[in-house]
Amino acid sequence: MADSDGLGEAAIAAASPPAPVPGLSPPLGWRERLRAGLAGIGASLWFVAGLGLLYALRVPLRLCDNLAAVTVFLNSLTPRFYVALTGTSSLISGLIFIFEWWYFHKHGTSFIEQVSVSHLRPLMGGTESSISEPGSPSNNRESETSRQNLSECKVWRNPLNLFRGAEYRRYTWVTGKEPLTYYDMNLSAQDHQTFFTCDTDFLRPSDTVMQKAWRERNPPARIKAAYQALELNNDCATAYVLLAEEEATTIVDAERLFKQALKAGETIYKRSQQCQHQSPQHEAQLRRDTNVLVYIKRRLAMCARKLGRIREAVKIMRDLMKECPPLTMLNIHENLLESLLELQAYADVQAVLAKYDDISLPKSAAICYTAALLKTRTVSDKFSPETASRRGLSTAEINAVEAIHRAVEFNPHVPKYLLEMKSLILPPEHILKRGDSEAIAYAFFHLQHWKRIEGALNLLQCTWEGTFRMIPYPLEKGHLFYPYPSCTETADRELLPPFHHVSVYPKKEIPFFIHFTAGLCSSTAMIAFLTHQFPEIMGVFAKAEHYHHPGPC
Repeated sequence: MADSDGLGEAAIAAASPPAPVPGLSPPLGWRERLRAGLAGIGASLWFVAGLGLLYALRVPLRLCDNLAAVTVFLNSLTPRFYVALTGTSSLISGLIFIFEWWYFHKHGTSFIEQVSVSHLRPLMGGTESSISEPGSPSNNRESETSRQNLSECKVWRNPLNLFRGAEYRRYTWVTGKEPLTYYDMNLSAQDHQTFFTCDTDFLRPSDTVMQKAWRERNPPARIKAAYQALELNNDCATAYVLLAEEEATTIVDAERLFKQALKAGETIYKRSQQCQHQSPQHEAQLRRDTNVLVYIKRRLAMCARKLGRIREAVKIMRDLMKECPPLTMLNIHENLLESLLELQAYADVQAVLAKYDDISLPKSAAICYTAALLKTRTVSDKFSPETASRRGLSTAEINAVEAIHRAVEFNPHVPKYLLEMKSLILPPEHILKRGDSEAIAYAFFHLQHWKRIEGALNLLQCTWEGTFRMIPYPLEKGHLFYPYPSCTETADRELLPPFHHVSVYPKKEIPFFIHFTAGLCSSTAMIAFLTHQFPEIMGVFAKAEHYHHPGPC
């Protein structure tokens, strides 16, 4: 494994007890073998007894007479009956097929298969082998897998999320579509309550009002609460933050409000520093005021980046990373990478990657694809597929292709956006790493950097699909990273707006029952059509089939 995930997997394997070898089980005792043999013999005896009883009762039950009556009835049927029968069967199977297809697209599984496993399998005694004791190794492995999937499907704050008032709302005004889902905005509300509130809010009336404001669902109510907080305290930094995020309709207005928030936040932060050792509550208040100050500076850097003052934005980000090194989970380095790429300061970009593209740190699409872009930059201007096929790839080209394969394996959704094979939308406020939401967030800001480097997109187009030949199939194992967790599609559908077609990898195979119902519907519809068009021929064929299989007696 070339990733920190590989170290985590090795550590889990070393700490867990040795798993039993699949396919092997402890030898059975003579009692178990005897019991199993008697059970098999008993089933055979019951089957033979049933056939014997049916044969003995053939005369009292008048089986032959009943069978003859059925034969006479079938011979008297007209082709219209067969047309109606096959037509009805085709209609019913078609409705089942449509329902199965809808259910599969909504829930990712077959309804018939799910009902069979849930309700019919227990009746046939199929659950005994699947039941495990609470402390059994299989149960432990399942719980470990579920914990791993939950950790891999963690939703992260988008480091480059847009401004609600100045960008998301303007999009709504123009298109009439909501770019943010309720789930995404609810996650942001939780982030605001975590970062901007603490247990000592009751000591400051303005903070008490803001604590309620972050919980408000209605944007006008939040804005109104922010103004109420400013009436109580003109130095309420979080009130300015809320107004800058949601009321400001331009980046210039947002920057102005954030500067007022910075002035108020620095004053409050200095007061908290003086009282931090008085009690645990004052320490919590200092942490909250630190979070507010870091958030304000970061958003000011993003305002400067959007207004074209890129060097100023880079300076603010570098200072933040020096002042608050423990806050690496905020991923400020991804903001810095994007700004440095805009400056075309590729040496500085490489220096940042050398620090953050480390085996012990979590990866992201920004890290992997920026590393691929830098290696692609050295060879892309002279790269030609025809020339490469004749003379082979040079060492630098091999390194670039391997970097592209690594990036695509981490997030396979990005190339379609970079190559404009799929249309972009506004990125959400939260992303799922390795998911479609992260791909949108990356391509939205980095597509211009790939276009700026001559031949970079051409090299990507020629090589990115080769990644999938390297990943083992089925995807129970990855090549450089963990295999893709099964929860990515569900999380992305909740993060991305309904008008966007969510990209899914790996694509789920269509269940057997969808193929079965589709074939049943098609075949019965064809039989109904042929019976309607050629009633005599189909009638003769039906009677011939009946006489060919006359049954017992």
